[in-house]
Amino acid sequence: MKVKIVNKSHHPLPRYATPASAGMDIRANLEEPVTLNPLERKLIPTGLFIALPEGFEAQMRPRSGLAIKHGVTLLNTPGTIDADYRGEIGIILVNLSSEPFIINDGERICQMIIASFSQVEWQPEEQLDTTERGAGGFGHTGKN
Repeated sequence: MKVKIVNKSHHPLPRYATPASAGMDIRANLEEPVTLNPLERKLIPTGLFIALPEGFEAQMRPRSGLAIKHGVTLLNTPGTIDADYRGEIGIILVNLSSEPFIINDGERICQMIIASFSQVEWQPEEQLDTTERGAGGFGHTGKN
């Protein structure tokens, strides 16, 4: 699938690191480093603008290395870029660690996954069919 992209950053286009990769690393596009203090959140620009075909979304997901090494993740994960959005992709990062984290220009800050989706049409009913699980909620099976 070909997707139109405008790259106003000075970094290369996102790409898959290996033939089996699901996500592409997205880089920060900054004029100067940004400090993310403990429990602070900031919108980080990428310089990227995309036009996805209808029926697709871009999911922005955390990078495991930033999460485990620095406690930095995406606040709204996964973030969704809709097919009709044409603005710059911005990434909401949050620092869950007890130490400040410095985001540098070009740093890989998240992953982008392109995924298809379906929209539903609600069918109102008075009650739903029964299942083995029924209304059982969190941990109701007692299995780990």
